[in-house]
Amino acid sequence: MDQELLHQEKAGLRQTRRWTWRAGVAAVLIAWLVLGSLGGPTVGRLSEVQENDNANFLPKQAESTLVAKESAKFVDSTALPYFVLIERDSGITPADLAQAKDFLAKVPSIGLDNGQTVGDYLAAPAKTMIPSEDKKALLLTVELDGERADEVVKEGETVLFAVADQMRGEIKQSLTPTGLKVYVTGPGGVFADFVVAFGGIDGILLGVALAVVFVILLIVYRSPVLPIAVLLSAVFGLALAALVVYPLAKNDVIELNGQSQGILFILVVGAATDYSLLLVSRYKEELHDYENKYQAMRVAWRAAIEPIAASAATVILGLLCLLLSQLGSTKGLGPVGAIGIAGALVSSMTFLPAVLLAFGRRIFWPAIPRLDHMHAKDQVGGRKLWGRVSGLVGRRPRKVWAISALALLACGAFLPTFNASGISQEDLFLNEVESVTGQEELAKHFDAGAGTPVQILTPVDLAGQVTQTAMKVDGVGIASASQDPGILPKVVDGKVLVQATLEVAADSPEATKVVKHLRSELDTVSPDILVGGNTAINLDVLNASNRDLRVIIPAILAVIFVVLMLLLRSVTAAVLLVLCNVLSFAATVGVSALAFNHLFDFPGADPSIPLYAFVFLVALGIDYSIFLMTRVREESIAQGTRRGVLVGLAVTGGVITSAGVVLAATFSALAVLPILFLVQIAFMVAFGVLLDTTVVRSLLVPALAHDLGPRVWWPSKLAKLEQ
Repeated sequence: MDQELLHQEKAGLRQTRRWTWRAGVAAVLIAWLVLGSLGGPTVGRLSEVQENDNANFLPKQAESTLVAKESAKFVDSTALPYFVLIERDSGITPADLAQAKDFLAKVPSIGLDNGQTVGDYLAAPAKTMIPSEDKKALLLTVELDGERADEVVKEGETVLFAVADQMRGEIKQSLTPTGLKVYVTGPGGVFADFVVAFGGIDGILLGVALAVVFVILLIVYRSPVLPIAVLLSAVFGLALAALVVYPLAKNDVIELNGQSQGILFILVVGAATDYSLLLVSRYKEELHDYENKYQAMRVAWRAAIEPIAASAATVILGLLCLLLSQLGSTKGLGPVGAIGIAGALVSSMTFLPAVLLAFGRRIFWPAIPRLDHMHAKDQVGGRKLWGRVSGLVGRRPRKVWAISALALLACGAFLPTFNASGISQEDLFLNEVESVTGQEELAKHFDAGAGTPVQILTPVDLAGQVTQTAMKVDGVGIASASQDPGILPKVVDGKVLVQATLEVAADSPEATKVVKHLRSELDTVSPDILVGGNTAINLDVLNASNRDLRVIIPAILAVIFVVLMLLLRSVTAAVLLVLCNVLSFAATVGVSALAFNHLFDFPGADPSIPLYAFVFLVALGIDYSIFLMTRVREESIAQGTRRGVLVGLAVTGGVITSAGVVLAATFSALAVLPILFLVQIAFMVAFGVLLDTTVVRSLLVPALAHDLGPRVWWPSKLAKLEQ
């Protein structure tokens, strides 16, 4: 009787625990459904709080920033110009000139979708019209009030884009039918085309990323249901991140631009999928040992949380190191990306386990795991791929790591040829856009730097000397303190603004060299002379980017080293992993230099590319070594270091490779946007991640760890367990 009561009590206790688990699973799923319903629409609204003004991203003490601040005193408003270039190959006729005047007079009355007109947003009357010396072109300038450029005309459309779009529509109706070739270009036209290029971020980019990941997960799991659960985890992680990012960006706590928004989407989808793959793999492994799905999940979750949390912490802390940047765009990516990774971590470790438990073993259908006590560790030395790889590492560890290291060093030898000195606006887009074509045509008829002069702020008594000195610098055309002949220049606080037109395109790398030389020459005249303007902004961005590389890279390496040392309880292992990943980064940049310079024939790269690539490749690439070495340490405690290395490699080989392929494919989705910066990041990260998973984590790290044996765990006690 007592035994029967005891049996009933145990059965009742099991039933109570089962219902407790079920209630917890239901509560988690309901909570995420609520979060998703709130965060989903917020993802689509992130573009409303973007800030894409490059001038605002510079340090406050940058020379061009100081000039921009002071030059505002010389004009009544901050103008953002559109250049309307009108061409006729046979020459501009009097009728063409009359039509151009009519168009310019009509511009202020062009209507916008909010009931206002273009004229309501202009900084000055649209009246400037300059004929070219070859008599084949006219240059019209329409100056938008820059302070109102970001105002919303209708949902998802700012004044900046709307004015360019409506002018282009009017041009097609009134000027193009006459045989004239007309382009809306200049800073306003280029920014408007950027809006079009980034218009796909909310839909196309996310859709492509999710579709690519879904196909890969179908291949990995051979299950129609499980990939959907993993993708939902990523989508909910993005919704959670958006709920945090949107109010912070709206209240100017953090800065969000088009690039960081696109990277946020990719980071969340890639990271959430990686974390999900690791958890699902461990859960499936435990289902072979435990009949109860709740018990299997408890064991799997406890085993997976440490490496996944450490991986997320490494990426989050690495991204937060970007707060040390002098550039607002780079600095803004840090917290935005960190919030995204945190969202991916929370969703993959709460929502996904709840879904897995709700479906039970059936979620793996048709390959449902059975209670058979079969283990992946039994593959070591076997016929399966990762059994053979672990067998190779065990037989010839020194040869494996030596050949791997030499191959990486050979690729890294091309790193110095990577060109990141900046690119011109014409090279920013990979597709044909009107503003770029217009800029190229503009250079055929006017000075290449026309419309975007270099601004020189100088004491009034030095204005003459400054003008003479500037015009002696190679690459500088005309320099004058007076904008109109016969009119004295405006003097403010004892200073005047000298404007110099460059003979080369103002946004080109050649122009930055001219401005650098100009600054050097003017410094000999007086240290009080400041050089600004768009070209000077580009130069200051290049200088700030170079400084960021020197400061942020060591900071990220220090953070990663500390996290690895605490996670693995070993100095040796931490040093080993950091060095291997730095070598992998060098090899990736070297191969990218070869590809960009010779295969794709790219004109160069943005100065911030090396830093972005380092953050993603080292902070994300270290994930795979973390996943491997935490499992190696777990197995080493029970079986010894060398055996633990082989078992860890065999057990994690498939899942880590799958995670690497998913992340590489996810970043490749950035290439759907026709922006050179994003395409280059997509190539570098995708190639680097694949290099990490196939060479560094699969061969170099395990072979070195096997060769070192227990010394790899120094100074922990594990180093003394096996001699």
